[in-house]
Amino acid sequence: MLTLPVLDERPDEREPSSCGSSAPQVVEIGRKPRRLPEWLKRPIPSGGGMYFAQKLVSELGLETICESGKCPNRSECWSRRTATFMILGETCTRPCGFCAVKRGRPEAVAEDEPERVAEACARMGLRHVVITSVTRDDLPDGGADHFRRCILAVRERTGATIEVLTPDFNGREDQVAIVLEARPEVFNHNMETVARLQQYVRRKSQYEVSLRVLEVAKKISPETRTKSGLMLGLGETTGELMDTLADLRSIDCNLLTLGQYLQPSPRHLPPERYLPPAEFDELGRLARQMGFDEVASGPFVRSSYHADEMARV
Repeated sequence: MLTLPVLDERPDEREPSSCGSSAPQVVEIGRKPRRLPEWLKRPIPSGGGMYFAQKLVSELGLETICESGKCPNRSECWSRRTATFMILGETCTRPCGFCAVKRGRPEAVAEDEPERVAEACARMGLRHVVITSVTRDDLPDGGADHFRRCILAVRERTGATIEVLTPDFNGREDQVAIVLEARPEVFNHNMETVARLQQYVRRKSQYEVSLRVLEVAKKISPETRTKSGLMLGLGETTGELMDTLADLRSIDCNLLTLGQYLQPSPRHLPPERYLPPAEFDELGRLARQMGFDEVASGPFVRSSYHADEMARV
């Protein structure tokens, strides 16, 4: 069995000692980036699919998390003529330290967005559609009804299975219920990191609230598969990660993604380490032993990376 010696080291005095600790001592924002190891270097795919998807998204005035979040897989996914649509605008109301999405005062919700998303899905021939959003704490329902309308529009136009990757809706059960009225096949909400690092990484989000969102989703719609994901390499330990996975299994979370955190710019949190592929394989094996229906674990794994394959399991 592979051992995980580096992850098992306890945090040193520079790291926050609890979820509520302040984080300025943890990292130096803007410090010289660590050199990427060979396993995190990959060729850019060629082919017309990438340009087709990029042009279509632009033509219909849509946002994708692929582009807004500077996802390292965007060229590959667009070459496969797939994308993860980001609804409710391009500006997020929360200042997460890891995320490249623009933050600030959001724009008004575009009422015709569900139809434009459905049009893009139809023209791309998608059979599994992933819809995510910025966090909209400024909206009375957090954007829940807009999610519902997008799901219904896409399903009516394409018949595709649908996966939503939602914000936490501040833990509001009524808002989660609105999304689930449209019966998405997969309800995804990411924990992102372990409890101790939440305020350091996500700042205005809370570990317990994220767990509650997934628990409520399963309670409201037991037939809907729930899914969550974590970024690794931010300073978590193996024990903390296993505790998080145990928490997810305790609320019957079905699907799991584990990927390497990569710094989108010098203004964002730097990674503490890069996990080698063999370590991801071992973590995936351990997670499957814990009872997840399916686990995607690897350096380039992201929440919606090859989501269509995971949804078919």
